[in-house]
Amino acid sequence: MPNDKLSADEIRQLYERFGPSLVVYARGFLPDVASGEDVVHAVFQRLLRGDVDRPEKPIGYLYRAVRNASLNSRRSGLREAPLEESCFVHANGDRESALALQHALSELPEEQREIVVMRIWSGLTLQEAAEVSGIPPNTAASRYRYALEKLREKLQPHRAKESQTT
Repeated sequence: MPNDKLSADEIRQLYERFGPSLVVYARGFLPDVASGEDVVHAVFQRLLRGDVDRPEKPIGYLYRAVRNASLNSRRSGLREAPLEESCFVHANGDRESALALQHALSELPEEQREIVVMRIWSGLTLQEAAEVSGIPPNTAASRYRYALEKLREKLQPHRAKESQTT
């Protein structure tokens, strides 16, 4: 009988590949980075304890579990913190740019933000993101396109300012 749980090595590989993007994803529901990290760690702890049977599609399970845990945490209101820290690090160490991206991403509709995080930070294809989200591939592609347009628009003033200083 095959093992019906993920091995510790499989879980470690999932954490290394998707952990940071899952924190970004959780951060879209929660008031601070620490809350997102807590939620992601709790999801992986459940996997390590063997509380969860081997999911058919582990990345799909992870996004659903992180989403549900984030919403539960938000409902419980355990943390109320202002948006002043960012999940992102700018290549040049520009904290203002990192915060601008975090803010622009947080203003996207949840369904668009979800696809952007899966596509850009997890590296999923649009087909994979569609499967994880339970939507048709064309819907995922549209949400991604609309989200990128909105992000470009929201970040344009910041990008113009940045180009003046270089």
